[in-house]
Amino acid sequence: MDRIYLDHAATTPVAPEVAQAMLAYMTQNYGNASSLHSFGQEAKEAVENSRDHAASIIGAKPEEIVFTSGGTESDNFVFKGVALARKDKGNHIITSAIEHHAVLETCKFLETQGFSVTYLGVDEYGLVDPDDVKKAVTDKTILISIMHANNEIGTIEPIADIGAVARDHGIYFHTDAVQTLGHCPIDVDALHVDLLSASGHKVYGPKGVGMLYIRKGTRIAPLLHGGDQERRRRASTINVPGIVGFGRAVELAKGEMKEEAVRQSALRDRLIEGLHSSIEDSRLNGHPAKRLPNNVNISIAYVEGEAMLLTLDMSGIAVSTGSACTSSSLEPSHVLAAIGLPIELAHGSLRLTLGRNTTNHEIERVIEVLPAIVRKLRAISPLYQRRA
Repeated sequence: MDRIYLDHAATTPVAPEVAQAMLAYMTQNYGNASSLHSFGQEAKEAVENSRDHAASIIGAKPEEIVFTSGGTESDNFVFKGVALARKDKGNHIITSAIEHHAVLETCKFLETQGFSVTYLGVDEYGLVDPDDVKKAVTDKTILISIMHANNEIGTIEPIADIGAVARDHGIYFHTDAVQTLGHCPIDVDALHVDLLSASGHKVYGPKGVGMLYIRKGTRIAPLLHGGDQERRRRASTINVPGIVGFGRAVELAKGEMKEEAVRQSALRDRLIEGLHSSIEDSRLNGHPAKRLPNNVNISIAYVEGEAMLLTLDMSGIAVSTGSACTSSSLEPSHVLAAIGLPIELAHGSLRLTLGRNTTNHEIERVIEVLPAIVRKLRAISPLYQRRA
């Protein structure tokens, strides 16, 4: 049975070119990048080459890139680092109700430490209104953080407009770009972004490595203390193979991003149309146009998302019911709740996310298989039998 993977928002396979580049720095060029001898300097050169690639894809300077262990660490670094560095200026943070848990849980922690957080609501499509951001600003606001695109419903936020609000008020602006790096164009100056998080495993790189962009002049305290690696911003022996892989992944993504966005958008739209026309009482979640090129999030009435997921998996098709980081939770998605979706519909939601290797044949296979699964599940659903 051929297997179909449609969960690229959770993680992507490591590209062969990436794995090959990493292997040399695990077996041959294995020096510590902080060492002064030739082994160390070879490793350091590779790290700096990756830093150049990481900076280039977002329009930043290489010295503004700090390598981390991934998106969660980068988000924690931003919130805790800015909170500590700017506590003399204020204690107020603005974010949205649909952020990744790496942001929301960090905000909850900071609230126990005397900081105040405003969680902005969104509209039915998951969009944050820049006017709401402006209204939430106080003289104590030290950080605004709105994700570039939502990891569950794929909505792309008006980051440039929100960044302009932050800039006009002299407030640091952060965006979690874990879902957009390598998939959508990013220019930190055009977006007015001071801080940006990203992760390697969402862009066909290795797990356990990511980056944080810190605009020159931004005051931020380190999250980790110890050595003076990463210009004293992140102590820890540098993960050379991971960083090499990250750099190569970003280099590959930059070269094919435009073409892949067009290709995946066409497949995405075909999947949306095919499922919507084949499954009654279904709806698309997220903005119909301002969305990631690879994201389809649908809610199907009278069936459970987990039942659909498991039945699809038995047919060789891998999808998700939402964020992989909360897949063990029985609570409905906080994102779907924020856009006003009823609980019963939220529980009947699936996220299907495409990738480089997704084919038209695979999309047609899903359009064929999923409606049949829904019919079978509805046949034994008491809710479906009692529908009006």
